[in-house]
Amino acid sequence: MNASTDRPTIFASASDLELLRRYEPVVRFTQGEQFYPIDVDRYVKECSLWAHYPDGRDEMLVRQDEVTLEKLVEPRPAPFGTVHYLRFIEPLSLSESAQMLANQLRLRAILKNNFHPGIGRLARGGLLPRVVDALFTVSFLLRGRVPAAIAAAAELDYFHMRAEKDIFVYYGRVAKQNDWTVLQYWFFSCYDSWRTGFSGVNDHESDWEMISIYLYESGGQLIPEWAAYASHDFHGDDLRRRWDDTEQIDFVDGHPVVYAGAGSHASYFRAGEYQAEVNLQLPEWVHAVHQAWNKFWTQILDLQPFDPFRIPFVDYARGDGLSIGPGQAKNWNPVVIDEATPWVSQYRGLWGLFARDPISGENAPAGPMYNRDGSPRASWYDPLGFAGLDKVPPPPDALRLLEKNCAELADRQKTLDELIPEKVSELQALGVKLKSMEGNPHLAKQHAAFEKKMTPLTEEVHNLRREHSENTAMLESLTERIEREKSGVREDPRAHIQHLILPVKTARMRFDRAAEWWAAVSLSLLLFAVVGLMLFAHPFLGAGLAIIILLFIVTESILRGAFIQTVSQLTGLLAIIGAVILFFHFWFWILIIALLATGAFLLVQRLRELVE
Repeated sequence: MNASTDRPTIFASASDLELLRRYEPVVRFTQGEQFYPIDVDRYVKECSLWAHYPDGRDEMLVRQDEVTLEKLVEPRPAPFGTVHYLRFIEPLSLSESAQMLANQLRLRAILKNNFHPGIGRLARGGLLPRVVDALFTVSFLLRGRVPAAIAAAAELDYFHMRAEKDIFVYYGRVAKQNDWTVLQYWFFSCYDSWRTGFSGVNDHESDWEMISIYLYESGGQLIPEWAAYASHDFHGDDLRRRWDDTEQIDFVDGHPVVYAGAGSHASYFRAGEYQAEVNLQLPEWVHAVHQAWNKFWTQILDLQPFDPFRIPFVDYARGDGLSIGPGQAKNWNPVVIDEATPWVSQYRGLWGLFARDPISGENAPAGPMYNRDGSPRASWYDPLGFAGLDKVPPPPDALRLLEKNCAELADRQKTLDELIPEKVSELQALGVKLKSMEGNPHLAKQHAAFEKKMTPLTEEVHNLRREHSENTAMLESLTERIEREKSGVREDPRAHIQHLILPVKTARMRFDRAAEWWAAVSLSLLLFAVVGLMLFAHPFLGAGLAIIILLFIVTESILRGAFIQTVSQLTGLLAIIGAVILFFHFWFWILIIALLATGAFLLVQRLRELVE
């Protein structure tokens, strides 16, 4: 079956494995990818098992070559704050690290599985994002980091594992919630090489990724309705696409296609290069100031917004490398898992190195059921909420629920049609009594008591009328929706999406080679220039620094083809600075003029009232 609106069905009585195989995805990787989904059995045999204790100690619990899935789940009481973790690559000496890096280069030359980045990520952002990126890079000196030699050793080890047994595995799970049947496909890789292999955000030992397919039952058949792919910084509704949205989902004989990010293994619906961004963890007051400034910059000055606290990265999901799945060069070896699978439910530790990274980016992930801290993973225990489907009924239930809601609302309208006149009559009777008491001082207390009754009754009548009006509009909307459902007219398949993730358009990546070189060396040149000023022109440091920064900004704008836009922004910024300087220099006379102008304006307005 080719890409179309046809939906492949299967008997609802099919086994879990049959369900999983019927809709198993085709995963397409990027040329240059080094790690593919593997079975956990062979991986854990290559690992040692460790414990990191709250006092900072690390203890080896099980040696390499002795770890099995059975030993992994053995009870190991430990103090609060203990982190259990596997270690795929043992610590390397300096000579071993050099040897691993050399062997990695030789292996890549033999395999010819080379990655070509195209336009570099640094050239896709401006000067300010590169400054923040430099701070992010330097932060690795202060927090945990997985060395490049570890990535090289992992790549070599995985190559040997593949040479012994070249199989590709997904771990499938079938769950049922709220009349939905959920198929989850979990993919495990030995290593995530996004940073060292593809200039991404982080590296870490092991990687778990997942996609879900949501089916509903009709006439004894299960029919696919939604697919949700786990991806960077996207949650809930934004993760899913409707099965008939063939502009967003590719299919091969009824199997959805997943485009895996190079190194990151994040899942995408369309092939291409995705602009990923990392937000720095800054104090709230900094974000508040930046938000206020951007509002002034864009709404008052009508200039383009910019965010210097976002670091641009690229996630390459080109789909031009190895392809695994039905009809492809490589096929899947599925393994069915659930809560009864011991290594899934009983091992809460990390599946790779605990790098002691305080922001966790370089720490290995936990398994399918758990987060890094051992708490339950939402995508496992709440697969509907994970994709924002906890509020969406299956199509066969939608019409029934709509008609039920419509009937309940119609009944409420009948009640209101009877209740509102009763309350109005009661309110009118109370109003007549109050009117009759006026002019009789001896009835003052009774008048006050009746007024207290009238206030809530007036509010009640007001609320009932408002409810009746809102219900009328709601009934119209429900009736229209019911008619559309009965006629088979479906809503926009992307109506639920707030942030549609799309590949970067080619037009946004047309930079000269000179721009890439400039992006690579500009920040270092700036630092060298500052040092030169400090050493050889210290008295002119301020003026020299301003001139250098201006030259760098102009050069940047010319190479990026944004000279006019940059001039506009600089003009706006200089105008603001000039206004601030003038205000502080002439604040007294500015205040005098403002007071005189205000007085004159008020005088004109008041005299105009007298004349009229």
